[in-house]
Amino acid sequence: MENSGGIQGNITAGLAGRYASALFDLARESNAIDSVQKSLATLKTALVDSADLAALVSSPVVGRADAAKAIEAVAKALKLDSLTTKFLGVLAENRRLGDVAGMIDAYNAIVANHRGEVTAKVTSAHPLSAEQLKALAANLKTRVGRDVQIATTVDPAILGGLVVQLGSQLIDGSIRTRLNSFAQAMKG
Repeated sequence: MENSGGIQGNITAGLAGRYASALFDLARESNAIDSVQKSLATLKTALVDSADLAALVSSPVVGRADAAKAIEAVAKALKLDSLTTKFLGVLAENRRLGDVAGMIDAYNAIVANHRGEVTAKVTSAHPLSAEQLKALAANLKTRVGRDVQIATTVDPAILGGLVVQLGSQLIDGSIRTRLNSFAQAMKG
């Protein structure tokens, strides 16, 4: 990683980044980068889908031992890899389960940087089809000269179009922004 001081330095600056960096180092040593990433994606989906799991990881009243037992059972039920399961156990012991979503995002950013990929955060009014995502990824690859992974969110408030954040660059092609600009121009 020739630019590990630059981009990765920014990723690992906070608490979530330091934990994610430690997990990445262990995953790399164990040749488990992909399996950990897959397990973390499964966990992230479960956190969104299960209010009980979200409450478990964010509750300050759940003790360390109880949190560790519960998260071990969750990891087993979700069929997470052993390294991710151990990592979650450490988070439970350190009372850091509440930060796991940020750690997942940081881990994915570290993996993308390791692979020479760039991640674009794309917001659309409606979910994008696989074909649209493929075309957008190709367009962005042409623009930045590197493979681009796309993280999507849906926000009906933008009305239509896309908002793309690529690093520090923001490309706002939303209808909401165009309408606001038009309204400002009309006011003179």
